[in-house]
Amino acid sequence: MPEGPEIRRAADRVHRQLAGRRLDDAWFAFPDLAGQAASLIGREVIAVDSWGKALLTRFDDGRVLYSHNQLYGVWKLHAADREPDTGRSLRVRLVAQGRAASLYSASDVSLWEEGKLGEHPFLSRLGPDLLTHGVTVEQARARLIAPHFRGRGLGGLLLDQSLFAGIGNYLRSEILFFAGLHHAARPVALGETALGCLAASLLAVTRQAYDQAGVTNRADWAAADRARGASRRRWRFAVFEREGLPCHACGTPIVRGMVTSRRLYFCPRCQPAA
Repeated sequence: MPEGPEIRRAADRVHRQLAGRRLDDAWFAFPDLAGQAASLIGREVIAVDSWGKALLTRFDDGRVLYSHNQLYGVWKLHAADREPDTGRSLRVRLVAQGRAASLYSASDVSLWEEGKLGEHPFLSRLGPDLLTHGVTVEQARARLIAPHFRGRGLGGLLLDQSLFAGIGNYLRSEILFFAGLHHAARPVALGETALGCLAASLLAVTRQAYDQAGVTNRADWAAADRARGASRRRWRFAVFEREGLPCHACGTPIVRGMVTSRRLYFCPRCQPAA
């Protein structure tokens, strides 16, 4: 499933397609939304952003279209007079000045007043988005040691969307590796230096994944892997999906484990257990 950086990049693409333009047409496959489609015609799309794995399309009348791609949803951008070549089921279409954004295969779509987004059953459970909400290193550090989070093992905690929204499986492994921390470590037991390193890694790795389309590896390590003929799936990550391969930093074979029923990859030497 795409993680926060991929959803934010999708939001950016829809933003570039529609933002600053007034809708000429709106269409919804869902009966409860179909009746509201006409009320969106003439409304300006002021922004498209993301919160975790949800995409939010904001209109100038204060309404927000919430959509969650889940496993199979995808936005396709195209000219309004040309249908995308796809066998997927159309769920949403927004058209503005000859440009269209069409959402296929998603089932979680709803229209909200901006002031009521906090009541949304999914969004209300989310922590801040590291890419959208301007989280600082100090704010990340403070959140990690908040009473609800500080006593939990990092392997499970980082996947808890109430801590920070948008962190998934590959980000978890990469963040912990670059912070030099074992997945069983707990924020409450970390020294100031380690805690600060974790907070910085949370922001830096997530931002790099966004800026570089899912690449979280160091540039020199990735270049060395490419020179050896490695596939993108291998060179894009420092540890994720590199079980048995040598750690870029120390040469120790990368280990794969299961934490909270999901794959986690780490270097036993660079990320020793306490």
